[in-house]
Amino acid sequence: MSHLTYSINDRLATIVLRNPPQNRLDRSLLEELAQALGAISAGDARAVLLRAEGPDFSFGGDIMDWPDMNVRELRGLFESYMTIFNQFERLPIPVVAAVQGLCFGGGFELALRADVIFAGEDALFGHPEQTLGLVTLLGGIYRVAERAGQARASEWALTSERIPAKVMLEAGVVNRVLPNATLNEEAKAFARTLTSGPTRAYAAHKALLRAWRVGGIAAADEAMFDIALPLFETEDGQAGLTSAVNALKAGQPRPVLDFQGR
Repeated sequence: MSHLTYSINDRLATIVLRNPPQNRLDRSLLEELAQALGAISAGDARAVLLRAEGPDFSFGGDIMDWPDMNVRELRGLFESYMTIFNQFERLPIPVVAAVQGLCFGGGFELALRADVIFAGEDALFGHPEQTLGLVTLLGGIYRVAERAGQARASEWALTSERIPAKVMLEAGVVNRVLPNATLNEEAKAFARTLTSGPTRAYAAHKALLRAWRVGGIAAADEAMFDIALPLFETEDGQAGLTSAVNALKAGQPRPVLDFQGR
């Protein structure tokens, strides 16, 4: 039985976790996620929406087999998961996550790989690993620190407390908190707007942020022009500049363009 589905419709890719009742991340789901990412990378999608079926986004990793695995086996498992998560994070198109209910452990770490997170008003986030005597295994604590600062990331990881969506919004971890009833539709509508944007420029922004995460402002400055200047040769960049210049010369408002992603 499939634990994940994906589709690409009108340039929007949608990935849906469907491993009830807790949408646990197991081998099958991660293999299916890898297949979905391959199809998305090879297709014409220009934005991605990640969501989940059921009342909860995900309780995290499926821990049932972990006690019977040795450290070498566990390392191989988590390294394969990390590779897939990183592939998801590095998609050269915008990724929006819609999170409802409980979002814990690996599920939280997956949501953190999105560029934009929309949360339902009753969503709760957390790192339960401390209750197991473990740590966040897929980059969760430092990705929260990147968004909310070290102080909050440390407290939340040390206590394994459940953090309400409103607090996550105030801390800068999520972008918007929405009514549960409209969460998926509003997230889809937002993702849909990105499919007509300058896709190559979106990819450049993601690359610059990745350079900043790795080496700070100096590294991002060093990479800036190698990443940014090729945009001037794209169809979207040329169309955007030409329309802006023409509007200025004519004293008219700048037109809204339907970029082609090229």
